[in-house]
Amino acid sequence: MVTKNNNNTHSWLDVSGAALKMLPRMPNFLRGVWQLSRPKKTDYGSTASLLQQQAAKQPDAVFLHYHEQRFTYGEFNAWSNQLARRLQAAGIKKGDCVAVMMGNCPQLLACVFAINKLGAIAGMMNYKQRGAVLEHSFHIINAKLLIYSADCKEALDSCSLDDSIEAYEYPQLHAESLDLADTNLAETDTIQLGDVCYYVFTSGTTGMPKSAALTHLRWFKAGIAFGNMSMALKPRDIQYCAMPLYHNTALSVSVSTAIRSGSSVVLADRFSASQFWDDIRRYRCTCFIYVGEICRFLLNQPEQLSDRDHHVRVILGNGLRAEIWDAFQQRFGIKRICELYGASEGNVGFVNAFNLRRTVGFSPMTYAIVKFDIDTECPIVDANGHMQRVKKGEIGLLITAVTEKAPFDGYTNNPAANNAKLMRHVFTHGDCWFNSGDLVRDQGFRHIAFIDRVGDTFRWKAENVATTEVEAQIQSFSDVLEAVVYGVEVPNTDGRAGMASLILAHGKKFNPITFYQHIKHHLPDYAVPLFVRLGDHHEVTGTFKIKKNELKQQGFKPLHEHDAIYVLMDRTLGYQRLDDTILTAIEQGQVRF
Repeated sequence: MVTKNNNNTHSWLDVSGAALKMLPRMPNFLRGVWQLSRPKKTDYGSTASLLQQQAAKQPDAVFLHYHEQRFTYGEFNAWSNQLARRLQAAGIKKGDCVAVMMGNCPQLLACVFAINKLGAIAGMMNYKQRGAVLEHSFHIINAKLLIYSADCKEALDSCSLDDSIEAYEYPQLHAESLDLADTNLAETDTIQLGDVCYYVFTSGTTGMPKSAALTHLRWFKAGIAFGNMSMALKPRDIQYCAMPLYHNTALSVSVSTAIRSGSSVVLADRFSASQFWDDIRRYRCTCFIYVGEICRFLLNQPEQLSDRDHHVRVILGNGLRAEIWDAFQQRFGIKRICELYGASEGNVGFVNAFNLRRTVGFSPMTYAIVKFDIDTECPIVDANGHMQRVKKGEIGLLITAVTEKAPFDGYTNNPAANNAKLMRHVFTHGDCWFNSGDLVRDQGFRHIAFIDRVGDTFRWKAENVATTEVEAQIQSFSDVLEAVVYGVEVPNTDGRAGMASLILAHGKKFNPITFYQHIKHHLPDYAVPLFVRLGDHHEVTGTFKIKKNELKQQGFKPLHEHDAIYVLMDRTLGYQRLDDTILTAIEQGQVRF
């Protein structure tokens, strides 16, 4: 059972003090709560219609900054309309899926809105995927058409696309759209908020990637909850986004909050710790979105006299670890940190709207935190078979009520996975709850703190890593007889680093160079284990399940002098043997992964 832990809880004084500071914003906050309660799945509206409204309201206001380029709301809307008509000519209609595979660029966003204008679904392909994983991703979304950029050609060549998918490199699609009308399309007015707008890929808890279906309603509510209620964005605000657009934080948080408020987005190609604050100053940004890794990387940069030389007043994101929260806020002078919590496939969100410290905030929706047994990885039930809520300060499994106003949209073409995420008869006969798969602490006053993922999946580099997927790829290496993959804590890092415990085939010797060359070809960078432990057997339970928890507890430290552990510190060299010197450097935070 998860035991009580009072660290990082908040007293009434903390919450009431923050509420007093929020009084000037309270009318806007309460208006947001009211707005969240009103929209229904059957209402007409969409991502595209909201873009069109802003284009009509302020056509000359800048929507997007990209390097030296500027796109006004009017220009961007017209551009998307032309692309939509070209897709329509290719036969794309409401409900169809169009896969989009590009790095961060305005062209990607224009294509996404063009797809949505037709009532079609944008399949946001993770360009870091390769081979069978990428092939699987294409298969589950059943895309009719693919739009890609030249820099993704190598990834596409690593898999076999279905012959039914028509592929366009973006310049071709653009050239064929230039002579088409740039006015709004009638089809956009027929879209309902409950229709699906995006497929976003997630590792889920086991196996190959899953596709979470995101509706226009989810996107619409994100703009209200995060943009209006939490960040209080105004048209004059300029938001910096260095997250990949296939990531839900960028697509459904950054873009939705900007368009909802009529403000601007600065889109970066990728995150760069050394360039980050220069960009913030260059574009005079007033806010940015983050994941915990971004904050840690920025904090690890050498201190500069210009650390507080910026106009940022508020930031929003997820994964800012409690142990670096204060240091990050103080060093860079960030007045408001709107930490949030949500899952792509989930039906509830939390946000730190009251500007407290070390919390993912509160949610007005119906949720519960129930007692959970870590060893069995199951909720603890009472004599009647019902789950039990934890007390304030305790840790448990987060579950959320599935209702008409908080529906479970689920995974794409995966009924088994959808059923596995739902719990029934939790507190009363016939009720239905979504299993978040996350352990959280009840901080009181409807606030929670994220603790960890349940089961095998762990987070690293802001990505969920499914251990079964990594194990499968490692075991395709002929020298490996058995592989067990799990996450281990590493000092001065966020999330958990991947570690593989290997049993080699009889007569085989571990070759760290060829092993690394094999797995890096089959796995995204974030999924490649940083540590490898060699052994001659794995301990199993009476039902022949490997005791993975024991391996997790061992971590990456050698248990005996003869333990063979390898570490990936330099990807140009591959794995090298972990010795006392390297171990000390890692423990003292001198090694950056």
